[in-house]
Amino acid sequence: MMLKYFYDPALAHASYLVGCQRTGEAVVVDAGRDVQPYLDAARSEGMRVVAVAETHIHADYVSGARELADQHGAKLYVSDEGPAAWKYEYAPRYPHQLLKDGDTFRIGNIEFQAIHTPGHTPESISFMITDRGGGADKPMGIFTGDFVFVGSIGRPDLLEKAAAMAGTAEAGARALFRSVQLFKTLPDYLQIWPAHGAGSACGKGLGAIPSSTVGYEKMFNPGLQFDDEQAFVDYILADQPEAPKYFAVMKRVNKVGPEVIGQRRLPTKTEPAQIEQAIGLQMVIDIGTSTAFAAGHVKGSINIPLRYLAAWAGWLVDYDKPVSLIASAKDVPEAVRILRKIGIDRIAGYFDWQEVVDAGLRTESFAEVTPMEIASQVQDGKIILIDVRGESEWKELHIEQAQRCFLGKLPEMVAKFQGDCTLAFQCRSGGRSAIAASIAQAAGVKKVLNLQGGINAWASAGLPVVEHGMSCGPNSTACDHETSRQSQAVFWNGMCPVG
Repeated sequence: MMLKYFYDPALAHASYLVGCQRTGEAVVVDAGRDVQPYLDAARSEGMRVVAVAETHIHADYVSGARELADQHGAKLYVSDEGPAAWKYEYAPRYPHQLLKDGDTFRIGNIEFQAIHTPGHTPESISFMITDRGGGADKPMGIFTGDFVFVGSIGRPDLLEKAAAMAGTAEAGARALFRSVQLFKTLPDYLQIWPAHGAGSACGKGLGAIPSSTVGYEKMFNPGLQFDDEQAFVDYILADQPEAPKYFAVMKRVNKVGPEVIGQRRLPTKTEPAQIEQAIGLQMVIDIGTSTAFAAGHVKGSINIPLRYLAAWAGWLVDYDKPVSLIASAKDVPEAVRILRKIGIDRIAGYFDWQEVVDAGLRTESFAEVTPMEIASQVQDGKIILIDVRGESEWKELHIEQAQRCFLGKLPEMVAKFQGDCTLAFQCRSGGRSAIAASIAQAAGVKKVLNLQGGINAWASAGLPVVEHGMSCGPNSTACDHETSRQSQAVFWNGMCPVG
């Protein structure tokens, strides 16, 4: 048997190529949309991809299962568990086998057994594999998808939070508890191969190690330590990361079948003279560095630097609008590859960054400021400080005068802002807040600042912070208990205390 591991750090997504060396057949497990690496790896091993198996209808990326079936003749092995609303609608168009709990299939001499493991999603299955070609009568490992990760387990609240399916979070948590109890009966020696690693929003506290064993996870995985169902439900529903709103789009796309991209060409270059028209009809995203964008950019464009594109485009891009990029030509292929992974296929073209500069179209800018430059104005309310980090980060440490507005929700909230306030955006180190400043300015907020170094720089400068509910700073005689948060009414109600 041959097993190859593929990891996409931009999406914290793990997938696998499993091949039978005796027959030369291979299957991809939980394929990403860019299928060429699997095909290349199989070819280098003298194998061919004949199948693709999927643990569930994925929410955080476009699956490559249909691409492999349509363009390369791979047979689909997908779940037939769960309610009618969560069936693979495109599967009947291709050779396929729908799998229920206990069903098996073979790729060469490698046997896959489907185990229904609901909770993260109702249709979730895991694949336990046995290498029959080696004479083994015991399984060697299990592909757990988004059910069990290294150091964590899948979250059951995504359908409710991202897809607005009311009441599904607690039901999913109770189903997940039952799945966990089943998992704990598996042999300790089994290897586990999950579909995500550290940084994924499909669970909390995922480990960065690529694989583990059932026995190790039984001992150290926090999600596997509960015998009481209600205690487990309370634990698994608490402190989950924000659910990206594009997850609902991905669920639908992967259920009905994503568009086949085949050998689709890259978008073409658009002349700078057309940029004003594009701003009115499209989302224009500058993927250059935040420093360059702050110094000068096209009015109405937003900035998502290339290194942040996978993490934030799904939150911030309007899927109903075409997208144009402002980018250097060398960065366009990678940007397009990332956007297509999360289902942003309507890419109208790109404007060459240097041509935009030469045409004098960078007519807006905003300042990047240090904590000491604005601290006194923040403390007396002349500058409104907006913390765009996640809730768990806020709870751990925040600036007392700050108001929290998570970056992923900013586009829908910033439109409510009116007045002549100066808004300073802040995150941990200044990256996310730079994106936020671009969004606010594109939405018409006139006075925008980005706090360089974020809360890290603020604390390093000795300025006061609230840590774990305790107010600490150079003027504190002690870390006094702090129970109140700064009201967010100033921002949300569109009022400004400063003229």
